[in-house]
This record gives sequence, structure tokens and C-alpha cells, in this order.
Amino acid sequence: MAVQTQSQFNQALKKYYSFYTGGFVVFVIVLAILEQLGVPNRIIGYIFLLATIGLYAGIGIMSRTADVAEYYVAGRRVPSLFNGMAVGADWMSAASFIGMAGTLYALGYQGLAFIMGWTGGYCLVALFLAPYLRKFGQFTIPDFLGARYGGHIPRMIGVFAAVLCSFTYVVAQIMGVGIITSRFTGLEFGIGVFVGLAGILVCSFLGGMRAVTWTQVAQYIILIVAYMIPPVWLAAKQTGVPVPQLVYGYQLQKVTQLEDKILADPAETQVRDIFKKKSDAATAALKDPAKSFADGKSELEKQVADLKAANAPEDQVKKAEEALNAYPKDVAAATDQWKKDTKLAARAAPLKRHAEIFPGKDEADQNKSRRNFLALIFCLMVGTAALPHILMRYYTTPSVKEARVSVAWSLFFIFLLYFTAPALAVLVKYEIYANLVGSSFATLPKWVELWRQVDPALLSVADVNLDGIIQRAEIAIGGDIVVLATPEIAGLPYVISGLVAAGGLAAALSTADGLLLTIANALSHDVYYKMIDPNAPTSRRLAIAKTLLLVVALCAAYVAGQKPADILFLVGAAFSFAAASFFPALVLGVFWKRANQLGAVLGMISGLGVTFYYMATTQPWLRGIFGITAPVAEMEWFGIAAISAGIFGIPAGFIMCIIGSLISPAPSKEVQELVDHVRYPSLAGDLDTRGT
Repeated sequence: MAVQTQSQFNQALKKYYSFYTGGFVVFVIVLAILEQLGVPNRIIGYIFLLATIGLYAGIGIMSRTADVAEYYVAGRRVPSLFNGMAVGADWMSAASFIGMAGTLYALGYQGLAFIMGWTGGYCLVALFLAPYLRKFGQFTIPDFLGARYGGHIPRMIGVFAAVLCSFTYVVAQIMGVGIITSRFTGLEFGIGVFVGLAGILVCSFLGGMRAVTWTQVAQYIILIVAYMIPPVWLAAKQTGVPVPQLVYGYQLQKVTQLEDKILADPAETQVRDIFKKKSDAATAALKDPAKSFADGKSELEKQVADLKAANAPEDQVKKAEEALNAYPKDVAAATDQWKKDTKLAARAAPLKRHAEIFPGKDEADQNKSRRNFLALIFCLMVGTAALPHILMRYYTTPSVKEARVSVAWSLFFIFLLYFTAPALAVLVKYEIYANLVGSSFATLPKWVELWRQVDPALLSVADVNLDGIIQRAEIAIGGDIVVLATPEIAGLPYVISGLVAAGGLAAALSTADGLLLTIANALSHDVYYKMIDPNAPTSRRLAIAKTLLLVVALCAAYVAGQKPADILFLVGAAFSFAAASFFPALVLGVFWKRANQLGAVLGMISGLGVTFYYMATTQPWLRGIFGITAPVAEMEWFGIAAISAGIFGIPAGFIMCIIGSLISPAPSKEVQELVDHVRYPSLAGDLDTRGT
């Protein structure tokens, strides 16, 4: 009877989501018709935003529950196909949807580290963790640590690590929501953050994992449709073949030819020289800001006085006065400006070829690029296999077999986007190099001005050498907007821009939902219920979980409003934290009976500590918080960037976990039997309900 009930449930889900997909397609067609009838773009943007958030809110409200198992693990009855879609949406964060193609656009070959690392991570999930954690049952990752290693200390460290990596990750998602809502509704970034936050909360507040699961399935359908349309359209426009993956190599050859043309243009060299002079001047000024400020101001005042004394033409005097008025008002303002100008050194560097492998000015620089490439792949792979909000999803399947199949479906749904991202990056780069570079500033496309209004830091196009022609070096486009701006760059109807924004919003909301739920569940279930009040009634447990969800969400929104770092770095940092803290303890906990409490405690603390220390000494925002002024190059180990800090924390975690386990007594017989129970799951008919 149970099998039949699950089968009927599966069929009902397929029917509901088939109707949902058809309805969404009709909705987009209706908006396209309204656009042709003259409905303003801003109205269409609002309709997309309100309709999609309203849809997710409706699913969240209908999925409300007061049952603990439903709230924490969706009743453990999510079929593998739909769990795979939910994992895909949970995984397709703002970094993947918004930032992936943008990173490939900016970094070229180097950006493939993200695709290889994130995709390869799911192989580790399937081989080392997902089926074993599902066999264990329970609700959270700290649950496993508490049961496997005994006592509250491993559980508490697990809670801290889960909160740290999930909070870092969710800040990135909320930043993505802010960018999207501010561009397509006209709201300020800070206000857009809190508008998006409302959308996040309605999906998860009432129904927990049950609501999050079914909204994530709906969100995946929207985000994958939204992501695929622009590259298909661009491929057809540029080559006549509407399959971007097939024309990728052909267009890459054309991009290489355009790069040759750009590198040979004297005007490009002129622009880069101007950036270099500004950067060098700013670096020199920062050595003695007070003196530099006074000298610079007196020089401008002298120019104005000399021009007036010489009865110079009025336009020259006016220009000099404007330069004086634009000069910073005090030393602090001047220092801030000089710090910004030092970053122009990156734009002074020659154009980086898209297909160049391990770029660098010499062999040492190329070796550094190679080390960072491999280190990033390693950190992202291991981090993927240790992210709490991803591993929690495999608690929701009916059986261990379904958990394994679910990982396969997850890989397939993720592959659809990741196989398209490299092609999209090349298609957009060709569009910009062929149609924007070399054109006149007098005919600047409308999309440039629209995105500059959202945030000048995301897009800058300025006539640096005053020749009226756009050079490649005069374009600074942030990776966070490449995908969102693609429809406008390609000249597609605005409804496609709205669709892509809805897809990006779905990606950010789906991941944020899972992350906030992970944090709230770790605090309410592992801290309050397991450690403070084991006899708490269900109603109180869920009330505390929902309250914590709200508090954490507001804190994350506040931090996101400060823009602490770019989205991709925050995501990479979350992966390093998860990899260094969880992976050694989880893998050794499953595959090594001798691993014990002392080993797990030492491993998690050392792994997380080494990772955080390295990140704090090499990442600009954290360096500022801790007042570290030594040059970054002096603080780096082997030239590894801060985003790959986990490369040092992971081995530290394994080494200390092994040493700590060997110098202290072996686990009890009951714990070793638990390892056997987890390691050798019964694949047929396993409906384990431990912890429910």
C-alpha cells in the first residue's frame, strides 16, 4: 500500500508541474504581446517580479505544516526526479546563474575551474556522503556529528561551521536579489535587498523544507528556461545555428581574431597607459596622503590663478575651475579616491585572451596561475561535497536508493546550465567586441546607460583618451551583470530581459531559502532541542525555528546591503569554510571506525581556523576589518588567492582528525555499529525514519 501511495504521489507531482510549466509559458507569451501593444518596460518588470514572487509565496503557503518531519525533511517522500530538480535549484545560486557566465567572460579559460570544481563535487557527494547520510536519517549535518562522535562539542562546532558557511553564502544570494530588483524595478539596491528578502521568507517561513522543496522545483523550471533562451537566440543571430554548444568553438575563433585586432590598436595602448599613470600616481600619493592632498590642491589653484592672470580664454579658465571644484574636499576623501585609482592597474594590463591557458607575463606568473586554477578546483569540489544545505536535501528522499538516483538527476539538471555557460560567455564577448568596441560614444547603446544607473561599479564606459571612440580598455563590465544584460546586449525584446531577471531571482531565492533553513534548523534543532530542551513540544520547536529564520534573514540582508565583496568571492569563501570544517569529519566518520570525538573536534577547529586565518590575511575586506596593512603578496602562501583558502584548511583538518583519533581511546561499540549501519545500507525498500 505504501508503494502505491508513493507512486500516486509521484504521478500527481508530474501532472501538477506539467500544468505549471505550460501556464508559465502562456504567461510569458501574454507579456510579450503586451510589450508589442506598448505596455512600458517598467510595468512588465514589475509584473514579472510580483507574479513570480507571488507564485512562490502561494506554493509556500499551501505547503505550510506543523509536522516536525515535514518541516525539517519534507516527510522523506520527495521522489528522486523532483529532488534532483530541487537540488539543481538549490545549487543554481546567484553565483551560478548570474556570475558563472560573467566569470567565464572575464577570466576565459581560468573560469573553467568553477565549472569543473562544482560539477566534480557531485561525484564526491554520490561516492562518499549522500547515500550514507540518508541511511543515517536524522535532520541535519550536526545531527550526524553529534551521534557519530558523541557529546555536544562536535555538534556545537558543526552548528558554528554550518552557520558560518551558510551565512556567507546567503549574503551573496541576497546581493544578487538586490542587483536584480534594483535594475528591473528602479528601486535602490538597499531597498531591493529587503524586497527580495520578503520573497525569500514567504517560501520557507511557514512550511520549512516541505515548502522550500516544492518552490525550488518550480524555481528550477523558470531559471533553466530563462537561462537557455538568450544563448539560443544569440547563437541563431550570429551563426544561424540555434544550438550555442555546437557553435561555441566557431565563435571562439572569431573572438580570438577580434582580440588580435584590439591588441594591435594604438588607441588601446594609449588608454592603458593613461590608466597606468593614474594608478602609479595614486600609489605614490598614498605614501603621504596629507602632503599629496595639499600639493595637488595648491597646484590646481595655481593653474586657475595663472590662467586668469594671463587673460586665458574663458573656456580654459572654466575647465581649470571645474577641475579645482572636483578635487576632493579633504584628505579622507582624497585617500578614498586614490585607493580606487590604484585598482586601475588591472585595467592597465594588456587584454587577456579568452582561450589563453594559465596566462602570465613570465614562467613564474604562469605557474602561479596554474596553482590557483588547481587549488580552486580542489576547494570547490570538496566544498560541494560538504555544503550542509546540499547534503540536507538527500535526507528528504524515501530511501537510500532514491538518494543515489537523486544525485544522478542533480548532475543532469546542473549540467544543462553548466554546459551552456561557456558558450554564453563567448557569444556575449563576440557581441561586445564586434559591435560595441570601435563604435562611437555618440551612439552608445541604451543598455549601457541603464546598467550604469543601477551601479557604476557594475558597468563603466568612459572616453578616457577623449577620441570619441570606444576602446576595449574603456569598458569595465562586472561579471555579475553579464547574464542579466545579455538580452539587451543582443537586442532581444524586453520581455526576455524580464524572463532572465525572473530566472536569476529564482536562482537566488531558491538557494537563499535552503541556506536560511539550514541556519535556522541548526540553531533550533541542534542547539535548542538537542542541547537545551530535549522535551520541548513540537509547536515550540517550530516557533523557535521560524523566529530564528526571520532574525538570520534580517542580519544577512543588512550585511548584503554593505556589499562586503563580490558575489563570486563570497560563494567561494563559503565553499572553503564547508570543505575545511565538514569534509574530513564526515568522510572519516563514515569510512574509519577509529575516528573519535577528539579527532573530530581537533580536525574541525584546525581546518576552519587555518582557512579563516588565511582568508583574513589575504582578502581585502577582511584585511580592513582586522587592520592588516602588510602587502597581500607577503601574506600569501605559494601565491594562492584568498578564494582558495580551503586548500590549506582541508589537509589540516584531515591530519588533526587522524592524530586526535589515534592519541585517544577508540569509539564505543555502539558507535562502531552505527558506522556499520551507515556504511552498508539496504538498498531495497529502505524507508529509514531514524530521528523522525
